[in-house]
Amino acid sequence: MCHRAPACGGTLRRCALLLAALFPLAVAFAQAPAASRNQLHPDWRHIGNSTVDLALASPATGAVERAWFSPDGARLFVRTAAGRVFQTVDFEKWQPSAATPPEAQDSVRVPLPEGVRAVRSNLLNPQRLYALGQNVLRSDDGGGAWTSVTAYQRSSIIGGGMHDLAVSPLDSDDVVVANDAGVWRSLDGGLTWTGLNDSLPNLPVRKLAALPQGSRGVRLLADGAGAIEWAPGEKQAWRSVSAEPMAAEETSARRALAATLTADPAGLAAERGAVEGIWVDPKDSRTALAALGGAKGPRVLRTINGGQFWDDLTADLPEGRAHGVVADRATGAVYVATDRGVFFTRSDLNAAAPPTNWSSLAGLPEAPALDLRLDSDGNQLFVALEGYGVYAALAPHRLGSLRLVNAADFSQRPAAPGSLLSVLGGRVRTARAGALDFPVLAATDSETQIQVPFAVQGGSLFVALETGQGSFQLALPVENVSPAVFIDRDGTPLVLNADSGVLLDAMSPARSNGRLQILATGLGKVRPAWPSGRAGPIDEPPQVVAAVHAFLDRSPLEVTRAVLAPGYIGLYLVEVQLPALVNAGPAELHLESEGHESNRVRVWLEP
Repeated sequence: MCHRAPACGGTLRRCALLLAALFPLAVAFAQAPAASRNQLHPDWRHIGNSTVDLALASPATGAVERAWFSPDGARLFVRTAAGRVFQTVDFEKWQPSAATPPEAQDSVRVPLPEGVRAVRSNLLNPQRLYALGQNVLRSDDGGGAWTSVTAYQRSSIIGGGMHDLAVSPLDSDDVVVANDAGVWRSLDGGLTWTGLNDSLPNLPVRKLAALPQGSRGVRLLADGAGAIEWAPGEKQAWRSVSAEPMAAEETSARRALAATLTADPAGLAAERGAVEGIWVDPKDSRTALAALGGAKGPRVLRTINGGQFWDDLTADLPEGRAHGVVADRATGAVYVATDRGVFFTRSDLNAAAPPTNWSSLAGLPEAPALDLRLDSDGNQLFVALEGYGVYAALAPHRLGSLRLVNAADFSQRPAAPGSLLSVLGGRVRTARAGALDFPVLAATDSETQIQVPFAVQGGSLFVALETGQGSFQLALPVENVSPAVFIDRDGTPLVLNADSGVLLDAMSPARSNGRLQILATGLGKVRPAWPSGRAGPIDEPPQVVAAVHAFLDRSPLEVTRAVLAPGYIGLYLVEVQLPALVNAGPAELHLESEGHESNRVRVWLEP
């Protein structure tokens, strides 16, 4: 975590917990037993949950085709459209199950209304019947009269596509419905409904559409929901957004691949399957990788001549379809998403050479990996898992391949005097540029925090790093100021309510005429001068020398102070005043200083 003084005080009392979430990122390598030496163990984090806001009675999830109670009514089972079975005993948490659904059959025989195809009841109250059609119907007189309990203005409050219905053997008012939007339960005979989808790993994910950038969160393409986003600061569910078009390079590569495979000049196996994913080198579109959906045979292909010929990189990759592929050109790292999980190897992307053996990336839930991407700098790996959604971790190829990034947002923006940097890929013992020592504040085997000395001058430096793997020199551009707002690994900005110290997010928005505290780095020198490597003082912290400006949706805000963050090293505290009236919803916030803009972050507002 960020180095801090024994006390923080004021509204920054929560910062230790907030900043601890940023560090460290770890990956364990082969200190494992011989049987598992082909496994890598990234420190995965789950982004978002498994539900989507579809404006129904509760957040929804993917299609569920069966639902049934155990004979004693103590457990509820469901089977998803993907064929996985789960059970719950508390109707909140779901666990995988090996149970087999009973044969679907009606428990009673009565005349059914038009469009109704199934009827359920329990032995305790045979006059209470439930039926499935376009909606859920209820009868209290053994089928003489029926009333819809889910219809509202020509639609269903729990979604459509009804598949199954189960009545608890203990209570005829306790009914569960499985449909295209998940699992739904009523405890009052259908008068009110609640989703049981919050912890059911059934998100209908297909592909990663976009990674977090600026104020945008990670985006997915999902069956039945289109494009969805987990926005920075979101706490409840994925939400619908506009779909983004496929990159022109990817479209071109897909066409070239399709033409090549149709001609089959390389004599590839017939069972290769369809093209399910493709990666195109952003610096040379002639180089591309493709993931094929065959269970056997070639499943990872490479071209270095624009698709005229393709090499097979499958090697010892376990059987199972490949759904997505991505690479880091600088290191030759290749990652593939398959039915058996995520696998990693290295290969020369510039020449026709076979890869080394594939290693599995352990620690993910047991589910097919449907897609994966690296961020623009090749530092973080994002994986889309069937049912579970998105997981992310420091990319394993980054270990031993050190990279200097801004600690606030992982970007490679220039540094500034006093700013905080992260060295990704290893534990740094000492850092030095010429006669200047860079204080080492915290270190793990995968990441190290260092501070840029306040005495550094603008220009370009080479920072000499001493690590357990040897010595490295990394280039570091330096400006007088280079502002960056701190965000956590999922893009939530460290912006607090100045009066309560509460971190702002979708559940705790800022309000009109309120004051915000923004944690940032890269604001440069302070007055009076302050020693590098020492936490800012609690009382009368030094003020930033350069003028700092703040903007909300491009409109200027009043900056009431900009100082070193009390009790922290390399952090600055910028306090701003909101207008007397703000619009409800998300807004874009950023800082500027001496013509340099920070990253743009999303904050949530209420009038």
